[in-house]
Amino acid sequence: MAFSSNKCKSLLPLLFLTCVPLTCLCQTTNSSTISPSTNSSTISPSTNRSTISPSTNSSPINPSTNRTTISSNITSLTGVRGCGTGLNPIYRYLCDRRAAWGIVLETLASGGFLLSVGLLLGLLLWTLSTCLSSRHQRNSYGGMVLCMSMFLLATAGIFAITFAFIVRLTPQTCPTRLFLFSVLFSLAFSCLLARCLALLGFAAARGWGEPAVALGLVTVQVIISTEWLLIVLVRDKKPCEYSQEEFVMLQIFVLCLLAISLILSLHILCRSCFTYSYSYSGPTSRQWRTQATLLWFTLLLSACIWVVWITMLTWGNPELGRRPVWDDPVLSIALVANGWVLLMGHGLSQVAFFCRGEATSRDLPLSFAGWTSPNADIPGLASQKEGKENGSFENDGETRRGRRTDPTLRSPYESGFSMTEIDPDKDYTIPRPQTTNYTEPYDDYYGQD
Repeated sequence: MAFSSNKCKSLLPLLFLTCVPLTCLCQTTNSSTISPSTNSSTISPSTNRSTISPSTNSSPINPSTNRTTISSNITSLTGVRGCGTGLNPIYRYLCDRRAAWGIVLETLASGGFLLSVGLLLGLLLWTLSTCLSSRHQRNSYGGMVLCMSMFLLATAGIFAITFAFIVRLTPQTCPTRLFLFSVLFSLAFSCLLARCLALLGFAAARGWGEPAVALGLVTVQVIISTEWLLIVLVRDKKPCEYSQEEFVMLQIFVLCLLAISLILSLHILCRSCFTYSYSYSGPTSRQWRTQATLLWFTLLLSACIWVVWITMLTWGNPELGRRPVWDDPVLSIALVANGWVLLMGHGLSQVAFFCRGEATSRDLPLSFAGWTSPNADIPGLASQKEGKENGSFENDGETRRGRRTDPTLRSPYESGFSMTEIDPDKDYTIPRPQTTNYTEPYDDYYGQD
């Protein structure tokens, strides 16, 4: 299909993140063969239809209706380099060397999954050792560690769900795609939103309230996705099929979480950079600023990825004539890219903050254990007194019931004498400056002789 140069130029920014793996997919568009004997798989760009047919049976995917349907009657494939003979065609892109996008994405997804699980286990072991050594640390870090564990679990799930989009659409992968895609992203963005609220000082998001807020938000998306599946599969008894627009509509609540988190993180970043704090805890303030920067940068990159894949799925692929061939690769690339952004931008940095033993939020209770007063060396200052504390304005000779008769204890900040020591016969005036010329002090200034 031919396109004008202006239209191609307008799509270049949107294809930046997807052009590299998708070019590998174009090499096999018209040359792949899937057959048990003489069966063939052909994709005709002239009619924009994808048909997989064993002899006479065929299941078309018609982009005019913009729906993704399940279509596969073939039980084995041959002639695909990298895949063994007799492999089920739905796993073709896991091993097809000519369509290298599947191999590249499954490698990146596997690495991200293993790193996420490793960070999760390391965080739990560190928390266990900290709780055994200090009860105060248990009360301080419990809610934050639980929220961070939920975030790492969601990130690992995002990498794992990538395989459901590399594998072709089946009755088993269709509900998995629709349910877990939105739920896992909503869990990750809910944890980020709860972290933003905790950094802003909201009482509901402090301590154990932080994971409670995240769980409450993700429950909304669980209800939305479950309701859609029940209506389509159970009530209407329809096959699991969806259009690209329906898939995007299921992510509206996730988009709201992402937008609110981005706005709050920007507010935190501006407040940490342009508001001077007189707090004594300098390292904690610097760490809070670092967290705000990483949080905002992570959410900004995530928002850019979501804008790109939604645009490509709903508008770019039909304009380029690549629907439905590019639909699954676009979603797979978005999953892997956003998973690595979440893992490196927030997951790895937060685990590093935890393991370094620094304070990880502004709302931690202050501990004055081991703190000594700078006036502790003054004798009698720390002794327990009765009545009024400020003895500077009391008569030295005044004695009251229950009061000790010791000399009046003076504060280190008051003057060296009390009001009773002032002698009216003495001169307490401040001396004024005088000049050497007593007769005409301004003659030199006005130039007079």
